[in-house]
Amino acid sequence: MIPSDIIRPRSIIRLSAANKPALFRALAKKAAEQLALPEAAILGALNRREALGSTGVGEGVAMPHAPVAGLAEPFGLLARLEQPVTYEAIDGQPVDIVCLVLTPENGGKGRIDALACIAKRLRPLEVRDRIRNAKGSEDIYEMLLDEV
Repeated sequence: MIPSDIIRPRSIIRLSAANKPALFRALAKKAAEQLALPEAAILGALNRREALGSTGVGEGVAMPHAPVAGLAEPFGLLARLEQPVTYEAIDGQPVDIVCLVLTPENGGKGRIDALACIAKRLRPLEVRDRIRNAKGSEDIYEMLLDEV
């Protein structure tokens, strides 16, 4: 599995959110629009997962993720935030790159594979800097296709 299996060009977005709850609402809305699934179901799944512990992985990156009923395959959104948001990340830093990963409820190993491939791709500082400085979503998508 590679990031472009999960994140499509139209799934790379810019968002503005005042705080983490507003960010989750915006992510759920965008995902619901693309997946034709209920926004409330996606938001509820994200909030249930986040209640278990923060999905802020550090260095300005968060990877909110959850299984969602009715989803047939893993789905991702990559959002660059207009302004960093306080997120309770592992390093205490606010986040400005958010990769939402939704998986089928019975995702099993597929869920782990989806998260692992995105985390691996976002690990290098060079990749995060390229995302932050990209002119548009096409540039970011091309970067996702590059070899790590």
